[in-house]
Amino acid sequence: MKAIIPNIDEHSKRAYYLQLYDYIKEAILSGEIHSSEKLPSLRSLSKTLGLSMTTVELAYSQLMVEGYIYSKPQSGYYAGNVLPTEAVSVFKKRSISPLDRTMETQEPEFYYDLECFDFNKWKKCANKVITEYSPLLFFESDPQGEMALRYEISKYLYQFRGVICDPAQIVIGAGTQQITNHLANILKKMAIDHVAVEDPGYMPVNNIFRDRGFSITPVKVGKEGITIDRLPSNIRSAVYVSPSNQVPTGAVMPIGKRYELLEWAIKNDSIIMEDDYDSELRYFGKPIPALQGLDTKERVVYLGSFSTTLFSSIKISYMVLPPAMAEIFHTIRGDYTQTCSKMEQLTLALFMERGFYQTNIKKLRNLYAQKLQAVVRCLNTNFTKPTNTSSGINIIVRVKSSKSAQELCTDAKALGIAAIPTSAYTGESEENSTSLILYYNQIPLADIPAAMEKLMKKWKSAN
Repeated sequence: MKAIIPNIDEHSKRAYYLQLYDYIKEAILSGEIHSSEKLPSLRSLSKTLGLSMTTVELAYSQLMVEGYIYSKPQSGYYAGNVLPTEAVSVFKKRSISPLDRTMETQEPEFYYDLECFDFNKWKKCANKVITEYSPLLFFESDPQGEMALRYEISKYLYQFRGVICDPAQIVIGAGTQQITNHLANILKKMAIDHVAVEDPGYMPVNNIFRDRGFSITPVKVGKEGITIDRLPSNIRSAVYVSPSNQVPTGAVMPIGKRYELLEWAIKNDSIIMEDDYDSELRYFGKPIPALQGLDTKERVVYLGSFSTTLFSSIKISYMVLPPAMAEIFHTIRGDYTQTCSKMEQLTLALFMERGFYQTNIKKLRNLYAQKLQAVVRCLNTNFTKPTNTSSGINIIVRVKSSKSAQELCTDAKALGIAAIPTSAYTGESEENSTSLILYYNQIPLADIPAAMEKLMKKWKSAN
């Protein structure tokens, strides 16, 4: 009979009987208490541990309910056969969980900054969903997205982005790429099979339309955004643009040109897909209002995402459809299931309802503005020249180097700094280019000077 001597923490909020339950359960799962091994009696364990008989009985009762132990009349309590033999050997080797081991043994590949998000507030909202709205979690999410979240998004967009919409026009999905797939289906229903895209621009979206059989026309981007007179004429089309913060150049489309783009869509019977990625993260002056708010002819589809304003692993994106396109989606929504976590949707709805999201945006603007200025100060040299220095989470850096952009990015990765060649946004090979996109947002502010100094030294090595 194994001696049962748990370390009962008198200051823990977890009840004594549950601490005893935890100890015996872990001992059985790890193989320290073998299958069919007899356990101490209630009286003897109570005396050994200095706990009441009731406390020990409650622990044993819970273990019996869950099948970890069983009792024999006039004999006592015994460990159940809960694991196959081969599993016991695995658990014996496992002193901590795989998740804990990952945190202990694997250093994160890149810098990360816990100041960028208040997980305590997120946890409060998640706990409220679990404790007060848990019945909702037993059912699948609406293919269009949870109404509570669509309502909060519509309020936020009207107040902060000038987007005018009803929750019925909003579709939620697990990431921009899933949203774009929905959009491709709707455009096909509208007999639109031609898409104009920004060059340079967000390649994954371009690839989705190409793979769905759309004809693709790349249109060059200038200092004021996409070149409107290069857009298709007399061909009903859709154009994918990011007018408030062009990816990756950071170009902002001025108000006059926005009206020109809307006029093109009306005359050409076409659709504008407005990607408002990173639009809230503008550090000098007020954020630019969305193009959708200027649209009076229902020509603009508005696309948004939470991955940069919350944390990157939360793949929640959405689109706001014009009423006619929303009607088309309603006819096909039954063909799809929602792949975005219902738990995360409801948590985000509460997070926005309580004003935490808006507070986090303000915090990020201030923090990222300081980070951006620090990075620019470090990289504005004869050797490196940063551009796109007023918004977003990255900057373009041109480096005077014999190394290729890919080699420079590999150097950055070795220091935990994320970077990709600008060619990733053109789909073309740029072997001789030394221009890259450097992500600074997750580098802690205090670490930026040292990190940039190391990066410059590495870039100059063997140059």
